[in-house]
Amino acid sequence: MIAHLFNAPVGDDETAIGVGTVGSSEAIMLAGLAFKRKWQAKRKALGKPFDNPNIVTGANVQVCWEKFARYFEVELKEVKLREGYYVMDPAKAVEMVDENTICVAAILGSTLTGEFEDVKLLNELLTEKNKETGWDIPIHVDAASGGFIAPFIYPDLEWDFRLPLVKSINVSGHKYGLVYAGVGWVVWRSKEDLPEELIFHINYLGSDQPTFTLNFSKGSSQIIAQYYQFIRLGFEGYKDIMQNCMENTRLLKEGIIKTGRFEILSKDIGVPLVAFSLKNGSSYTVFQIAESLRRFGWIVPAYTMPPDAEHISLMRVVIREDFSHSLAERLISDIEKVIKELDELPPRASVKSARVDDVDGGGSHHTEKEIGSYWRRISDKKTSSVC
Repeated sequence: MIAHLFNAPVGDDETAIGVGTVGSSEAIMLAGLAFKRKWQAKRKALGKPFDNPNIVTGANVQVCWEKFARYFEVELKEVKLREGYYVMDPAKAVEMVDENTICVAAILGSTLTGEFEDVKLLNELLTEKNKETGWDIPIHVDAASGGFIAPFIYPDLEWDFRLPLVKSINVSGHKYGLVYAGVGWVVWRSKEDLPEELIFHINYLGSDQPTFTLNFSKGSSQIIAQYYQFIRLGFEGYKDIMQNCMENTRLLKEGIIKTGRFEILSKDIGVPLVAFSLKNGSSYTVFQIAESLRRFGWIVPAYTMPPDAEHISLMRVVIREDFSHSLAERLISDIEKVIKELDELPPRASVKSARVDDVDGGGSHHTEKEIGSYWRRISDKKTSSVC
């Protein structure tokens, strides 16, 4: 079902194969391992060195890609970000590949901003590169977040197995697949893309049981839940849910814009989330806003961008199935309350000493430590009055 959703080729010579995993983390490990083994086998056959593989990604990849590179001894070559462009640049990615590149990993739904990377352009540029060099570098799509969004909301967007160089795709069932946490999937275009040497066959359960996994004994409840959701909701059911998520995303985005304090960094096409940063000139940070929102029951992550955009700090709200219109309105209202409170507080000192006339009315000089202590006391008073 998932292979069909991702437009895997159907035919005698091309039959998709895949496995259930513990989240997209294990799925990425398995996909990366398959690419490494295929690359090593090809290098051995050509009589060339096979001890220095690398993988090309954007600096915005999730940490599991770094884990894969470290655990399986693969060099991670990251395309740096830049202000205003927070996903992997396909042109720069193709410039970084070489004969030791096992694959280029594209993200369909960046963790940072929810944006879809341009897999189609990457496929075109990498195809040209392969023709020029004689290489055969493939593409993996990390669709952990977007794999259950794009097929229903953007069916004409070409990012999946419709592109010839896309050899494997991973997706998380516990994100927009509507299954409780702990299930992921990885699908290969054909059996040829998953080296047979990685598959183990057992028969002590009564028949041949092929297995490819890093995790061993685990329950089947999430597999059953995913199958149940597919049968119960069907394509139209998933489509309705994702469209509702996008509508709630639009509502939240408009409300945040109306505050006049934030710049929206997420895109209209992507995962249903709103990523936003403070406009220049604010006397407080997104980290202070995130901390203050906890008093109202909201846990909104605040974080900095990876290199070379680490000077950008932002917040992110992910819109799930259970995030309603009323919740969006409530969050906007609470953000406005927090902003008003922070506006009324004295700004934190940015130098070693500062003159604070309103602390005790005497116009005396106070250290940064004393000012910080005062700010915290005022914050505590605000907190107690709100609670």
